[in-house]
Amino acid sequence: MTDSDIARNVAHVKAEIARAAAEAGRDPAEIRLVAATKMNDADRVREAIRAGVDICGENRVQEMLEKNALGAYEGAPLHFIGHLQKNKVRQVVGLCALIHSVDSLSLLQEISRVAEKRGLVQDVLLEVNVGAEESKSGISPEEVPDLLSEAANLPAVRVRGLMAIPPICEKPEENRPFFLQMQKLFIDNSEKKYDNVRMDFLSMGMTGDYTEAVRCGANLVRVGSGIFGPRHYT
Repeated sequence: MTDSDIARNVAHVKAEIARAAAEAGRDPAEIRLVAATKMNDADRVREAIRAGVDICGENRVQEMLEKNALGAYEGAPLHFIGHLQKNKVRQVVGLCALIHSVDSLSLLQEISRVAEKRGLVQDVLLEVNVGAEESKSGISPEEVPDLLSEAANLPAVRVRGLMAIPPICEKPEENRPFFLQMQKLFIDNSEKKYDNVRMDFLSMGMTGDYTEAVRCGANLVRVGSGIFGPRHYT
């Protein structure tokens, strides 16, 4: 795929986001496009930034560090959107503006420990396993209030919202019940008052279903192959 293809794809995704937002009576400016840059080199990441993606999102710590050393993310905030192991926390805290994938109290505590040692506050999202899938990480919807309460005791983290990856479906609209469940969970917990919690972001929707996610309240959508083309795994 050429640089011009990436630019065309970014323009198309942004237009689709704007259309879906308008259908839902939302302001398209509320929604941020996160380019899921896994398996794309520094040059392709730079082209996506030039084309107008709002944020770069990486899944793998080592790949992120290698591309960061090449200045790949200059011009866009960097988010970590993949599963994060506790032994990799120190490599992510402070480098990423937002960690999307906090799925346990122990991970939240480790992020806080590292961040406090470095004199900063790390913004995070809680990952919710909305489809109750054994193959996916994340807390259950019922566990969200308890983990938000625990976050109130950790001064070096700030929970900024929720993230979810619903089950893979053949048609985007099949994920609508999961997206609506997340929207309700987000709204319900936004109405509660916790220290160190600001419910600003609902991160959901990927290449196959981001327009449906926007219709259901997402304001961060994570698009990879819709921007860069199919990934070729070896």
